[in-house]
Amino acid sequence: MWKLIINPMKKTALLIILLCFTTILLWSQKKNNSSIPLIGSEAPAFKAESTNGPVNFPEDYGKNWKIIFSHPQDFTPVCSSELLELSYLQPEFDKLGVKIIVVSTDKLSQHIAWKASLETIKYKGREPQKINFPLVSDEHYEVSEKYGMYHYPTSTAKDIRGVYIIDPDNIVQAIIFYPMSIGRNMEEFVRTVEALQTAQNNMVIPANWKPGDDVMLTYLNDQDKAEKEKADQSAIYEVSWYMIFRKMP
Repeated sequence: MWKLIINPMKKTALLIILLCFTTILLWSQKKNNSSIPLIGSEAPAFKAESTNGPVNFPEDYGKNWKIIFSHPQDFTPVCSSELLELSYLQPEFDKLGVKIIVVSTDKLSQHIAWKASLETIKYKGREPQKINFPLVSDEHYEVSEKYGMYHYPTSTAKDIRGVYIIDPDNIVQAIIFYPMSIGRNMEEFVRTVEALQTAQNNMVIPANWKPGDDVMLTYLNDQDKAEKEKADQSAIYEVSWYMIFRKMP
């Protein structure tokens, strides 16, 4: 009976190939199993380097609202337009008590150079704008993994355009994902935070709502019922028994 004799060098080579194959398989499974925090769940904590120095999330942000934006790559056209629009809206977010964090898998040195370049651009006829929010470097995918920001069928190296809106108690309140080719409407995130801050108790927000518009009521509590009886003086009105509105002051 013949014995199979394997050359020691060939044996080593086979072991290396097997190890590489196993590593690639595990890496692929890890990418495929990427999950996202759900609405109503606690936002994952992380530590990272940024253009504003070290970031310790959420400890650094206290009882503020927070928005985490991910984007695919620095020095690209759509991402640049997004950050410029976001920078012009900084005063609006400040009024709402919102802190912004921008994340991508680029190196910190790349972030620093990109930020400096963006701050020299006159975009849409507006004067150059300082970028006060941090650009987080996630070159080891730690934040991206925790927040499901890379979508394996699209890319294994770059984040998609993800948005997490997180309340002062560090609970995820809204999640939005966009493809790499489509820029986000930054004003929509101002509106979403305003809506989240307006919706309370039995008040909910109808479609296409803008600040100042009437809100909806999920039910009438005793105080609402008493107010509704005031007829013309009431801020509460119905368009159907299942669609009740309250006029905003």
